[in-house]
Amino acid sequence: MAGAYTCSKTFSGFPCTHRQWRHPGHCRFVHGYSRSFTFWFRARELDVHGFVVDFSSLKELEAQLAAQFDHTFLVNADDPLLAQWQALHEQGALDLRVMANVGMEASAELVWGWANALLQGREQGRSCCWKVEARENGKNAACFERLPDWFEG
Repeated sequence: MAGAYTCSKTFSGFPCTHRQWRHPGHCRFVHGYSRSFTFWFRARELDVHGFVVDFSSLKELEAQLAAQFDHTFLVNADDPLLAQWQALHEQGALDLRVMANVGMEASAELVWGWANALLQGREQGRSCCWKVEARENGKNAACFERLPDWFEG
């Protein structure tokens, strides 16, 4: 197996709330965390600047994270209270984001896709994101890990 270079970048400070309405315990209630995300990048060859990924080129990804997770309320698309949450959003009481799954594991997979869409369009397969850790606090995190099909390395 050929060698590869890796690096990671963490984005933090995305306070948001969510609920896992199907959960029998306290997770069914609205609660919040300041989420953070660590992205692991991989490349077989470095770019012209000697980087796997130039962190300064990830502003678009950081903006996507902020738009989705900064002071927002996340709910599953099948939440039985969705109409009420939408009404509160329309009244300006919360900034609603409807997701297939608000859990940390699914959030890690979602933002993994965002990172790879950005890199695929820009790097033509030279680098990719192979892992994301979505952290809700200092004690709890979930990861999604996969090499994208288009990655050459």
